[in-house]
Amino acid sequence: MADTTARRTERLFRIALLIKGLDGAAELVAAIVLLFVSGTAVHGLVAEIISRDLLGRPDGFLARHLVAGTAEFATGNRTFVVLYLGLHGVVKLALVAALLRRWLPAYPVAAVVLGVFVVYELYRAVHTGSVVLPLLAVLDILIIIMVVREYRMLRGVRTER
Repeated sequence: MADTTARRTERLFRIALLIKGLDGAAELVAAIVLLFVSGTAVHGLVAEIISRDLLGRPDGFLARHLVAGTAEFATGNRTFVVLYLGLHGVVKLALVAALLRRWLPAYPVAAVVLGVFVVYELYRAVHTGSVVLPLLAVLDILIIIMVVREYRMLRGVRTER
């Protein structure tokens, strides 16, 4: 029974790392793309998506938040977005690589770094009204829980040897 639970926990942990790694890679790619794409083009793409009702009604909750989020970006204030996505992506990829190698010192660092991201994501969500940032914070919290569980398990295994 304990062996089955350990395997299930390991599998969930690996899936969470895969999701986090893909998320980090997507953020890094998005940051690089946003360096070369104008804010007006991004805002135009969002307007096109909304005008085709791909996100529900054009005056709906999601459409309003997406337009508000890209309006500031279109005016040229994109430094925060590019730096946030780039830094977040690089840190996530580095942590995922260290955790996949089961480098024990990376586990506490990962928990702390992800905790800082959660606090900042929630802070920005409150100040910007973002819908996406709280969802990312929940994902980060779940991964912190899995990182801590895996760390405890690995420390227990190494202590037994």
